[in-house]
Amino acid sequence: PASQQVADWETEPQVMTLTKEQIPLMDGDVIFYMVSNWGDTEGSAIQEEWTGHPLWQTLQAVQHGAVHPVNEEHWNLGGGIQAANRMLDDLYHFFLPDEPLTAPGAAGFPVTIRHKFGSTEIAEEPTRVVTLGYSEQDPVLALGVVPVAVRDWFGDQPYAVWPWAQDELGDATPEVLRMPFGELNFEAIAALQPDLIIATHSGITQEEYETLSQIAPVLAQPAEYPDFGVPWQEQTRLIGRALGREQRANELVSEVEAQIAAARAAHPEFEGATVAWAMPADGTDQFWVVGPNTPPLRFLAALGFQYPAEIAAVVGKLDSAQISSERLDLLDTDLLILRVSSPEERVAIEGNALYRQLAVAQEGRTIFFVGSDDPTYGALSFSTVLSLPYVLEELVPQLAEALGRR
Repeated sequence: PASQQVADWETEPQVMTLTKEQIPLMDGDVIFYMVSNWGDTEGSAIQEEWTGHPLWQTLQAVQHGAVHPVNEEHWNLGGGIQAANRMLDDLYHFFLPDEPLTAPGAAGFPVTIRHKFGSTEIAEEPTRVVTLGYSEQDPVLALGVVPVAVRDWFGDQPYAVWPWAQDELGDATPEVLRMPFGELNFEAIAALQPDLIIATHSGITQEEYETLSQIAPVLAQPAEYPDFGVPWQEQTRLIGRALGREQRANELVSEVEAQIAAARAAHPEFEGATVAWAMPADGTDQFWVVGPNTPPLRFLAALGFQYPAEIAAVVGKLDSAQISSERLDLLDTDLLILRVSSPEERVAIEGNALYRQLAVAQEGRTIFFVGSDDPTYGALSFSTVLSLPYVLEELVPQLAEALGRR
């Protein structure tokens, strides 16, 4: 675009620094953008702040669905042939999605993937995959691979697979690993004879990673995200690379991102509305508040919602933090999501004098999830490439209805 052109690259700056008021200068037929998270999640927070700005929504590239997030490693930091090839792969995916990148059966192995504990080399296409994290069964199934074992999270679903992924599971019967957090049964995992262990949403420690690596290659989470904080897009792409199905992973991500963008465009009332998600802490006068760098809150931000700065200051870099009942005023947002364990607990909260003082309570702008087997609650908690279309169908109408009471 003319606004971005310079006459002499030798003497003029090669990078422009813009304010939010100058967002219109970013426009073009196509926009590529990258996010830097140098050991924390500040970059992702800034991304949500800028892409949620009203001026961003006016860009023609945004309105036409021609905005493409790209990986900084090969678009900016890498300078060699592998980075160039990955850029070309991205361009083929963005502009020629029906063109095959590789011949049938050429999966591109061996592949090496970096993560928070170092790197893992996967020598050949995996055939016995164990999903040790709490949500990886979704992207693995979406990519056409049925794991031999799945770790149970919550909800007591058949084979730990929720309704939105049952079609992909078919009549397969993977073993269900019932291993609470921090209690891995290494002998049971080894007995499965896996050739790949996927643990991008597991919170495993360095010691656990090293023990698991003696059993099979382990795909751990990237270093730039907190435990349980890997965005669903990154999780899908990482697993796609590990399975030799990166092109399909990119296609799936683009499809779901387009659905989210369409939902956001259809609901301008979401833009800038504040949201919080909380749940009572068992047996205490405290509430857990879910942080902004978790997959569910990132999804809500992608719909246009904003996370209150006051709550962000309390949560910090954690995935959640506790507040006392005396600080329920922090939850007086445009929209509040409350998860309770039972109908009785909901009645108790609705009768809480401090809660009843909140405008969000008085105007009926709270969405309650009761128990842990509600599929909509499960889908939002998972926030995966398979569960988010379910959330868009089931939860978005509830969000719109609640905000309509303002």
